[in-house]
Amino acid sequence: MTNDTNVPSAVLDSAHTGDIRGAFGTIRQGDVAPRTRTSMRLKTLFAIIGPGLIVMVGDNDAGAFGTYTQAGQNYGTRMLWTLLLLIPVLYVNQEMVLRLGAVTGVGHARLILERYGRFWGAFSVIDLFVLNALTIVTEFIGISLGLSYLGLPKVPGVIVSALLVIASVSTGSFRRFERISLFLVAGSFTLIPIVVALHPPAAQIAHDFLVPGMPPGAELSTVMLLIIAIVGTTVAPWQLFFQQSYIIDKRITPRFIRYERVDLWIGIVMVIVGAAAMMAFSTTAFAGTAGQGQYTDALGVAEGVAAAAGHWAGVLFAIALIDASIIGAAAVGLSTSYALGDVLGLHHSLHRRPGEAKAFYAIFSGLLILSAVIVIIPGSPLGLLTEGVQTLAGVLLPSATVFLLLLCNDRGVLGPWVNSRAMNLFSGVVIAILVMLSTVLTASVLFPQISSAQIIAIFAGGTALTVLAGAYLAWAARHNQGKTKEADRAQEAALDRATWRMPPLALLTRPTLSAGRRIGLSVLRGYLLLASALVVVKVVQLALGH
Repeated sequence: MTNDTNVPSAVLDSAHTGDIRGAFGTIRQGDVAPRTRTSMRLKTLFAIIGPGLIVMVGDNDAGAFGTYTQAGQNYGTRMLWTLLLLIPVLYVNQEMVLRLGAVTGVGHARLILERYGRFWGAFSVIDLFVLNALTIVTEFIGISLGLSYLGLPKVPGVIVSALLVIASVSTGSFRRFERISLFLVAGSFTLIPIVVALHPPAAQIAHDFLVPGMPPGAELSTVMLLIIAIVGTTVAPWQLFFQQSYIIDKRITPRFIRYERVDLWIGIVMVIVGAAAMMAFSTTAFAGTAGQGQYTDALGVAEGVAAAAGHWAGVLFAIALIDASIIGAAAVGLSTSYALGDVLGLHHSLHRRPGEAKAFYAIFSGLLILSAVIVIIPGSPLGLLTEGVQTLAGVLLPSATVFLLLLCNDRGVLGPWVNSRAMNLFSGVVIAILVMLSTVLTASVLFPQISSAQIIAIFAGGTALTVLAGAYLAWAARHNQGKTKEADRAQEAALDRATWRMPPLALLTRPTLSAGRRIGLSVLRGYLLLASALVVVKVVQLALGH
C-alpha cells in the first residue's frame, strides 16, 4: 500500500506534516496499518478526537447561551424543533470543510483566493476578521456577565481571562492546547445538574423537539427573527475556517477522515444536547413567574435559575457561561490567525513556539486584547455590538456556504473526494434557505417594523427563484454530461482515496466558471456589498442615537 509520506501535497507550513499528536494518543506519520480490531479503531479514534468536539462545543458560546435561553424564557420549549432541523445542516457544512482540510492541507481562505481570485479571497479574510473581532467581544461580554453573578470584579476578571486564553494557545505544543480545550469542553457538562434539579417535563420536550410548531399567540415576525438568531448562532462562518485549519494543523490526512466524521458527530450531539438543555431549564425556571416572556440577558437567566433551583444552580450556569465563552474566544481567535497566516504565507501552527511564528501568535493575542479592552471600557455600546454580530453573521453566512460548495465540487481540489449529487442537492437547498433568512434578517434590521406578510413575501419570492435556479442547474447538468465527465469519473474511481492529496497550488489551473455561476457570483457580490453597507449605516445611526 502506498505510504502517505510519498504523496505530494500543497501543505503551506512544514509544521503541518508529521505525527498526529492528539490529546489522547499519537498516530505516527506514514502509519498505514489496517485497523482490524475494535481496540485498534478506538485507539485511533481517541487520537483523532478533537476538531469536531472543539468546533461544535465552541459554537455553544456566549451568543448561543443568550439565544437559547431567550427562546426558552420567552417561548418555552416550542422552538426545540429548530435544533432538529439544524443537525443535518451542521453535519453537511462541517463534513465538507473536514474533507477540504484533510485532502488539501490548505486553509479555507487560501483556497478561495487561489481558485476564485483576489476579490473573493480578500473579502473572505476581511469579513472574517471583522466578524470574528465582534464575536470575541460578545465572548468577553459573556465572561463579564458570569463574573458579575459570581460577585467577582469585572475589569480584572476579563483581563485575566484574556491572558489565560492567550497563554493556553501560546504553549508551542498542539497536544497541550488540545488537552486544555477538551478539559474546557468537559465543563459544558455543568449544565446537566441544572436540568436534573429543574426536571423539565421529558414528554413535552420530546414532542416539541420532534414536532414543529409556533408558540401560541406569538407574532410570526418576532418568532422568525428568533429562528434566524438560532440559525445564526448555530451555523457561523468562523466554524468553517476554524475546523478546516485545525484539521490541517493536527495533520489529519484522508486516511483518517472516517474517524474525524465520528468526532464531528460526537460534537454535534453535544452542541444539540446543550442547546436543548438551555431551552428546557430556562423554560421551567421562568414558567409562571414575572420573568416569563421578559428576557433580559444571561445574568437575568442565572438569577432566574437560582430562584427556581437554588443559588448553586445559578453558580453552575455562570461557570458554564464563562467556560463556553473562553472556548469560543480561543476558537474564533484561532480561525482568524489561521486564515491570515494562510493568505499571507506566514507560519501558522500551534506546533510552533511563539518565537517561530511571531505574526500568528501576535494576531491572535492582539485580537483578544483589543476585544477585552472594548468590553471593559465604560460606556462601550455592548448591546449595539452584539446586534451587529448577529446581523453581519446572517449577511455573510450565505457567501461562506456558497464558496464551500464550489470548492467541494472542484475536481482539481478534491479529486475523488468531490461532493456527491445528493450532497450538492441538499447543500443547494440549505444555501437557498440561508440566503432567504439572511435577507429577512437584513430587512428587519433596516426596517424594524417589518410585518409578517412582508416576511412571507420574501420567502415566497426566494422559493420561486430557488425553483427556477434549480431547474436551470438541472438542465445545465444534463446538457454538460458527456464523455469528458464519464472519463473524469472513471479516472477518479481508479484513485486511492486514502492517499490522494491535492497537488501543490502552483500546479493547478483555476476552474472555468459557467455563465450561470459567473452571474450568480456577481449577484452575490452586489448583495453582500449593498447589505453590508446598509448594516453599517444602520449601526452608525443607532450609535448616534437616530
